[in-house]
Amino acid sequence: MAETNTKVRNIGIPNVEPPKDTCDDINCPFHGNLSVRGRVMEGKVTSTQMHKTIVFQQDFLSLNKKYARYERRRSKKQAHLPPCIDVKIGDTVKVVECRPLSKNVSSVVVAVMQSEGAKEE
Repeated sequence: MAETNTKVRNIGIPNVEPPKDTCDDINCPFHGNLSVRGRVMEGKVTSTQMHKTIVFQQDFLSLNKKYARYERRRSKKQAHLPPCIDVKIGDTVKVVECRPLSKNVSSVVVAVMQSEGAKEE
């Protein structure tokens, strides 16, 4: 399928290795033409039902000034998933900002940090 396209790009993100699989997706940062820039985010995958897109959840702390305490908050964002990266619900992924790919998608998955099965062992 993609044996002819064996060239893998260096995307310039430290501690991110290119996947072993290859793909022919134009919007893959490793095997296509998509350039990544800006924010590097981590989050937990909550949905993989969309075509080539995932929903991930970011947890963060927000300062409540009145009570001088932090509160936990979360936000859900969407990211493009290249076919060369295997992701399941519950995995922790590294996501990088890129140009807008659709109305809600402006980031792409570059690595899987932890999987659900590896965390339990």
